[in-house]
Amino acid sequence: MTLALLVILWPPAPALAETGGEGRARQDYMLNCQGCHQPDGTGTEGRVPNMKDFVGYYLRVPGGRDFLVRVPGAANSPLGDAELAAVMNWVLRTFSSGQLPEDFKPYSAEEVAALRDRPLLDVSSDRRSLIARISAINGVRLD
Repeated sequence: MTLALLVILWPPAPALAETGGEGRARQDYMLNCQGCHQPDGTGTEGRVPNMKDFVGYYLRVPGGRDFLVRVPGAANSPLGDAELAAVMNWVLRTFSSGQLPEDFKPYSAEEVAALRDRPLLDVSSDRRSLIARISAINGVRLD
């Protein structure tokens, strides 16, 4: 068997073979987000926020939905608007489905495009304010 034929017949790595829908969103998360947020969304204590079992709460408070797309890592990612919307929806459903509001509406490419045009000026302050609202409304804390 020649090397060229072997390369053609060799199966691709599973993560790289997933090119559509949820598989593509997972792959985009792996390539663009998990280096900081970790494969399971737990982040790095004191440096990168935990998303696991928490990020869905942002969609329960005013301004939280916008904030998630406008954080620099998301807004400035190399992903297109449709790809970023898919990653955001995948992250919310994968890491925090139990915290999503009952009337959860997935992000669209159009919504992401509009939000990216409005950068956050003080991410830390905005995050603290949203966390306080989440705690007051939902009785949860992010430690």
